[in-house]
Amino acid sequence: MSYGEGVRLEINEVKENKKQYLPLLLLADEQEDMIDRYLDRGTMYVLIEDGVKCECVVTDEGGGILEIKSLATEPAHQGKGYGKAMINYIAELYCDRYSILQVGTGDSPLTVPFYEKCGFVRSHSIKNFFMGNYDHPIFECGVQLVDMVYLQKKL
Repeated sequence: MSYGEGVRLEINEVKENKKQYLPLLLLADEQEDMIDRYLDRGTMYVLIEDGVKCECVVTDEGGGILEIKSLATEPAHQGKGYGKAMINYIAELYCDRYSILQVGTGDSPLTVPFYEKCGFVRSHSIKNFFMGNYDHPIFECGVQLVDMVYLQKKL
């Protein structure tokens, strides 16, 4: 399959033993008990091209909204189109069942521009989410994450 910019890959649903991908999950959400809040109720996918390169977990949030709870690419393979390919796959797979694909993330100079390039627009935010839900400060690209920013894309 090809899901953007010439990337040829295989994407599989993970139905059992999702925690085998914990190192990848922790790239997207660095506190395991936060991952535990959505992992069992979420649907997980892995992107494979000569090994697992990327993972994604999505959940039904009701009201026609599908939420990306976790999206992470192996560090050595970031910037090669795997994350975008996964988003394109999820959007195509779920477009007949949901009207909105949303993601909540820190207001980071790394992640927000990535999602905006994938067609997401800012929707709303939750003040002090990272301060109130994590047991330690979270930093990305030297910026402390404080608020959860939600971005949405119409399917």
